Amino acid sequence: MPEKNRNKAEFGDFQTPEALAHRVCAVLRGLGVSPAAIVEPTCGTGAFLRAATAVFTECSEVFGFDVNPEHVTAAASVGKARVHHVNFFEKDWRLTLDALRSPILVIGNPPWVTNSAVGMLGGANLPVKSNIYNLDGFDAITGKSNFDISEWMILHLLKCLSGRNAVLAMLCKTVVARKVLRYAWNHGLRLTKAVSYRVDASRHFGAAVDACLLVCFLGSKAKSRECAVYSDLEAKAKHSAFGIRRGRLVADLDAVDRYGHLCGSSPLRWRSGVKHDCAQVMELRPVGRGRFRNGLGETPMLETMCLYPALKSSELARSCPTPSRYMLVTQRSIGEDTRRLEREAPRTWDYLRSHANALDRRASSIYRNRPRFSVFGVGSYTFSPWKVAISGLSKKLAFRCIAPAGGKPVVFDDTCYFLSCRNGRDAGLLAGLLDSEAATGFFRSFVFWDAKRPITAQMLGDLNLGALAREAGISLPAPWDQPRDGLSLGV
Repeated sequence: MPEKNRNKAEFGDFQTPEALAHRVCAVLRGLGVSPAAIVEPTCGTGAFLRAATAVFTECSEVFGFDVNPEHVTAAASVGKARVHHVNFFEKDWRLTLDALRSPILVIGNPPWVTNSAVGMLGGANLPVKSNIYNLDGFDAITGKSNFDISEWMILHLLKCLSGRNAVLAMLCKTVVARKVLRYAWNHGLRLTKAVSYRVDASRHFGAAVDACLLVCFLGSKAKSRECAVYSDLEAKAKHSAFGIRRGRLVADLDAVDRYGHLCGSSPLRWRSGVKHDCAQVMELRPVGRGRFRNGLGETPMLETMCLYPALKSSELARSCPTPSRYMLVTQRSIGEDTRRLEREAPRTWDYLRSHANALDRRASSIYRNRPRFSVFGVGSYTFSPWKVAISGLSKKLAFRCIAPAGGKPVVFDDTCYFLSCRNGRDAGLLAGLLDSEAATGFFRSFVFWDAKRPITAQMLGDLNLGALAREAGISLPAPWDQPRDGLSLGV
């Protein structure tokens, strides 16, 4: 990778266009921002410094900081600004900000890069490792501990500003803005108001991400736990609002106020699909005469006892999903001894052994100290004949009623969620309930469509299906209030 591109990747160096910087400052002026001091912690070549000094002409204390000495030289041409060569992660920001007169405006466009991306490049532009969200071991193992560098930076600045008369305005990914606000609201960082303006990142930065201008007003007392969302920097009326309700982050406050009465524990448990982390070996397509082609182009002859018709998340999102592949499911329950396959399905066992290197190298530590060739997300629910399923990656609510295929239950990859059903009548009724206006409104309360995985098991499980059925006029038998796998409505 050329040095210039490598530096851009490591430092998330997307310079803010001058016109965008000026528009942001004009928006802040329109919100009543009138700073006595302006600070840009990652000033780059100085676009925000130039825009801020042009818009906030009454402010005489303007400071810029950047880790790149060439950027510092370029930004130093801004008349009022005092620009310093500083690594963000080595500077005492609390001491710096405490020395400034209020109100303070901290403005900028921090790096759009994750800690894992920097680590993969061997970069050192990282904060000291800390578990800022108190993630447990499993979340850390499965990757939830990965975070955007800007997320850490913005949170650190908010902590340093908490209790001060200040405004923080940052261009960032929308997912970063939500994480920052959720943390701030839940940890008492004394936000008095928050607003977000959507920004066309493709137009301004050539980046295919959902981005926004996040504006946080701070004061001596926390007054707000919601954020108004504007469709763009020109919008005068808010598009929607998200915030904290009943202790959790919700996407649409108006929708949750209308449909929040449906929130509760679901008597049925949403399950995720099968996790195997080796698609080239574990997913195969039929090619006739008992043979299947894997992702490596091989055509082994396998017993069918462990092969199940499968749908991937992208296929499940289609209107009429039809399995075109099979998944090799080596267990019927978590931890089951896989060596039974040596006698029950010897060709399958030999096939797995021939690909032992790939299977044994699966990166996730969940496979450690487990039977060889294990998979996860399996149980009696996996093999129920009928299912109601949805893609976790889908950008719309699309529940699918999935029938058996070729006399066998259909399985899914681990980015899908489903409820198991014993027959088609029950599955059809359940799918109808989930597609109802009330259910759609309820889910809209919680779905952030720009998230990597908009649909989550927690969100699905929070819908009280019993309450939904009563609202729809459907009588459901007892014991509806008892969580269980498998559905037989008896209606």
